[in-house]
Amino acid sequence: MKEYAVYKGEDLLAIGTAKECAETLNVAAETIYYYTTSAYKRKLEKRKNPDNCRVAILMDNE
Repeated sequence: MKEYAVYKGEDLLAIGTAKECAETLNVAAETIYYYTTSAYKRKLEKRKNPDNCRVAILMDNE
């Protein structure tokens, strides 16, 4: 099962499956998936303060 870590800047907001993170953050699971996409990262590059945005990292389950 894939696990994600969701950050806002340097702060860890949630860790777990997309569904668990979504429940913690009160968003849809699809939002967690979106946070990991390259399209979202490109969108953040255009923002004035991208360090204040949420990002999700797919954790390696080795």
